[in-house]
Amino acid sequence: MPMSRRQPITRKLPKIWMMTDPRIGDGLLAAVRKLPSGSGVVFRHYARPKEERRALFARVRRICRQRGHILLVAGEFIQGGDGVHGGAGRRHAGICTIPVHNVREIRRAIRLGADLVFLSPLYATRSHPGARPLGLSRFNSLAKLARPAKVIALGGMTRARAAMLKPHILYGWAAIDAFGTVRR
Repeated sequence: MPMSRRQPITRKLPKIWMMTDPRIGDGLLAAVRKLPSGSGVVFRHYARPKEERRALFARVRRICRQRGHILLVAGEFIQGGDGVHGGAGRRHAGICTIPVHNVREIRRAIRLGADLVFLSPLYATRSHPGARPLGLSRFNSLAKLARPAKVIALGGMTRARAAMLKPHILYGWAAIDAFGTVRR
């Protein structure tokens, strides 16, 4: 079955995204509350048992609704989010974001009509130790190829690093550790 291009979202999407991670532990809900209003949250927690994952998702969703955050689901789909992350090939009426790391993945994300692409890793990251960072030059080249999709920088990102990037190339940034949530 051929994949068809979906209609991109026209509403304003968050520029700051938090990627949830099991390393956050009990600090997850507090971290979501501390995000600037209108941020985005990508709910992952893949390894949790199905019912436990859904219960945690419901708690995160409540906070997201209170704070005006956008909530996306990665991995197995859970009803009630605003869209999917990594949802290539899924038919979903909400926001579609796709992680990309190279030209082939960028082309695929554009073909699928991704609203945002999470381009990584820009810098070295504890989430993927040993992964070779793209560096600024390669990142900028790949980000330009991603148009018309908006680019979210991921991998070792902080607010200060995001501020140093070219705003005409970068739409926003995403992180885990930058929000002070990960147990060291």
